[in-house]
Amino acid sequence: MENQNIIKSFRYTAIIEGISYLMLFAISMPLKYLADLGQPNKYIGYAHGFLFMLYLVLAVVLTMERKWGMKRFAVLFVASLLPFGTFYIDKKYLRD
Repeated sequence: MENQNIIKSFRYTAIIEGISYLMLFAISMPLKYLADLGQPNKYIGYAHGFLFMLYLVLAVVLTMERKWGMKRFAVLFVASLLPFGTFYIDKKYLRD
């Protein structure tokens, strides 16, 4: 992939992964435990899991392409575990 395409793909994935993370904990978890509706949690959880794995794969590819060190990859990884972390990554590292 061309460098700009990798950045663009990673950026979109980071944003969508962040949204799925927020949906999982702000919408589907309360539905599951407060309203006893487990179906939304199942589907949002599957989508979030897929997006999380895609985010990590693209983070590895981007780190290798841009010749970033392990420290930058660690920041990308930790950001994926924190609410709003992927939005921070987009603003700090990915915008022109």
